[in-house]
Amino acid sequence: MDTKWKNRIAIIAWFFLVTYGISGVLSALSNNSEFTKQSYFKTMQFDDTVDQLLNYVNAFEISYPMKEDMKKSITVSNDEIEEHRYQYGDLTEQITSIEQQYESRINVALEKDNQKVADIYIKERDKKIEDITKNFESDEYIKDKIVKEKEQRIDEYYKELESYRGDFANYKEAFVYYLKNTTTGEVYTNLPENDSKSVDSINDESMYFIRSFPTQKQSYLDMREVPLHIANEEIINEITNNSNALYEGKIAISKKTPNSNFIMANYHDYNIQRIVFWIYTIGAIIALLISIIIEKKSKLLRRIKPIKWVGLYNKIPFDVALLLCGITAIITIALIFDQPYLGYSVYILGILEIIIYHLITLSIFFGLTVVQGIYLYPRLKALPSDQEIWKNTLIAQFLQIVSTSFLNRRVGTQVFLLLAIVFSFGVGTVLIFVEQAFLLLYIPAFVIVGIPLFILIIKRIGYFNVIIRNTSALANGCFEPDVKIVGKSVLANLAKDINIMKRGVKTSQKAQAKSERLKTELITNVSHDLRTPLTSIITYSELLKNPELADDERSTYIEIIDRKSKRLKVLIDDLFEASKMASGNIELIKSKVDIVQLLQQALAEYNETIQASQVQFRVGNPDKPVYAFVDGQKLWRVFENLIGNILKYSLENTRAYINIKIENSEVIITFKNVSKYELSDDSDELFERFKRGDESRHTEGSGLGLAIAKSIIDLHDGVLDIDVDGDLFKVTIVLKVMND
Repeated sequence: MDTKWKNRIAIIAWFFLVTYGISGVLSALSNNSEFTKQSYFKTMQFDDTVDQLLNYVNAFEISYPMKEDMKKSITVSNDEIEEHRYQYGDLTEQITSIEQQYESRINVALEKDNQKVADIYIKERDKKIEDITKNFESDEYIKDKIVKEKEQRIDEYYKELESYRGDFANYKEAFVYYLKNTTTGEVYTNLPENDSKSVDSINDESMYFIRSFPTQKQSYLDMREVPLHIANEEIINEITNNSNALYEGKIAISKKTPNSNFIMANYHDYNIQRIVFWIYTIGAIIALLISIIIEKKSKLLRRIKPIKWVGLYNKIPFDVALLLCGITAIITIALIFDQPYLGYSVYILGILEIIIYHLITLSIFFGLTVVQGIYLYPRLKALPSDQEIWKNTLIAQFLQIVSTSFLNRRVGTQVFLLLAIVFSFGVGTVLIFVEQAFLLLYIPAFVIVGIPLFILIIKRIGYFNVIIRNTSALANGCFEPDVKIVGKSVLANLAKDINIMKRGVKTSQKAQAKSERLKTELITNVSHDLRTPLTSIITYSELLKNPELADDERSTYIEIIDRKSKRLKVLIDDLFEASKMASGNIELIKSKVDIVQLLQQALAEYNETIQASQVQFRVGNPDKPVYAFVDGQKLWRVFENLIGNILKYSLENTRAYINIKIENSEVIITFKNVSKYELSDDSDELFERFKRGDESRHTEGSGLGLAIAKSIIDLHDGVLDIDVDGDLFKVTIVLKVMND
């Protein structure tokens, strides 16, 4: 057997020891009042037996008048006559009640053409009315009826009393009693001779048990304290009017009582059960001590928590786990305090069998409770700090559902009221069958509230289905006409939102189509712009391999390769820089920069090109410096790109305008020129990478100038916009001015 199974058996055995120990100790504490007595005759069970004997003695001997004498002693008071007469109201009320009781029966019989049955009901009705009428006409008539009722109750009492006579005989077989009325001196006994000497036979030598009245601890016997509860007993007490007499004497158990008598059987059973009790209790104490010692040495409880089960257990919601643990704990406590097995059997083997079954059941539930407690404790400890534990409980989920249902309070309240009304009508339907009077209230409520509510629900369901159909079509890419907005309900707001969403989807699809088109153009343009210089480089490199090539041609080819290589480097550098700008993966080195001076420096760089071009520049600058907190090198690159675009794409013999002005703590820089190429109406496309005003792509530009410029301005939290009006091309840059 491997170590794992040995550990499991050890844990199971330890649980059994602990269960046996706790159960036995608690059993000793709960049963010590019975099984620690000197004998069976000192127990509460035997005291109850003595009380039952006195009940029988009182009923059959002391308070047992003759039946005929009892009937002769019957009296009827005026109060009883009046109570009997008016118990169902006055004469008119009683007659009316009887007539109402028989009216429906008679009518039903007549409707079925059953005159014979109707006559029987009429006869019964008239007889009862006659009887009620006589009640109000004669006291003697009522008195006779009351006497007959009491006589019947006396007969019933004596009949039931006689059914107990056999039990009384069993008691008299075991008990010896001698009781004397202290007032009248009358003696009640089952001894052979009814004299004073017969009492002497009740002694310790001949009796197992003797109880005397009175003693230092026991007062005189009051027989009124031990009545025998039988039906109609009150009529006997009313007639006999028992006295307040006290009794003296003795009650004992004779040693001659046969073992077949139930009292002796109880006596022997008690002796066996007391032996089992002490063996069980002492064994439980030993088992509990052993289990404590084993736990201290081997730490068995620490082995009960295998990691593979913790994950599975933690998937159970915390409140469910707590409930399960509580249920098993309650069952365990109930089993611990329920110790019925000592009275189930008088045989040792029978008692042991019951004990073993009980302990096995108790061990199972005790083990389940302990294991759950070990698994549950870390979650319980982490509950204040780990909100996820609470969020995953069924209670929290239910509260979340309720809270979610009232996110829109108007909808939640309306649904709640709607369900309440529907439920009320359902309850009202049931009440109609119980009490037809509710029909008078139900019908108006159904007409005024129920029918309009039903129509409203049908209309809302229809409107909701229209919205669902429209939404489903939208999900499948079909654009049906907008849902009609009806009223100001939540469904109307939902329809409005779906219409807005539909228009947004259309716009998104257009933007997506445009994006796909621009992406295709980007790939085409990049391929063209990179392939053109690369093709030239490859071609002239092949030509240079010719050994018979003249020197002047070789120099020309090398110059072309150098120019195309530089062109290719510019394209790659611009593409790399544009990518860095778009991703924001670039660091700005900001400082205080004069925008006017920076623009003049950029124009100075292009001075020779401007002079050689056929474009006239008109520059408007403020008289004083305009400072901004920017990265001067990056902003210079923006100016360089925009000035270069003007030179490359402006129509010959036109003017280009560059202006700087300050408005609302912002510097606004504008670049305007007339393009020699036809421009697209969509100015946003000009910001796309590799997009040129020259669609034929015969110019030397990379198509990344505006994209880089916009990215730089965006990094400065500024704005760069393009306006196209026919061939007029305008770029506007807005930056924040640095305060003095």
